[in-house]
Amino acid sequence: MNPTTEPFELPILVQDADIDQLGHVNNVVYVRWIQDVAIAHWQSAASPAEQANLLWVVVRHEIDYKRPAFLQDRIIARTWVGAASHYRFDRHTEILRAADRRCLVSARTVWCPIDAQTGKPADVTPEIRARFSTPEPPAIL
Repeated sequence: MNPTTEPFELPILVQDADIDQLGHVNNVVYVRWIQDVAIAHWQSAASPAEQANLLWVVVRHEIDYKRPAFLQDRIIARTWVGAASHYRFDRHTEILRAADRRCLVSARTVWCPIDAQTGKPADVTPEIRARFSTPEPPAIL
């Protein structure tokens, strides 16, 4: 079993700056948390050399907002890797309320690896591909 393909969790406490005029967490904040947990996962699992040579950029977000979060809520940002093609790596994220683990937001984000020196899309090593993606599920006929 590959620990980098298992869900990775990041605890978050909702702060004043996260709250919008409606009194709940602003949708843009959820996008930031989706990015924060992905970066934290990469930093926890990639070597310093991998981190120095490879950056990631978002090319697509798909987000479903299900329930609101409020000031001082304890949140868990939970992410795991999905399928990958040449330059596109799927990552899944759920934002959960810690108290009851109810899903507040679910998201699929597509990331592209970038060469830190050239700033262009990068081919990743087979080791990184194996650690940060999963095989496509079989097609259902």
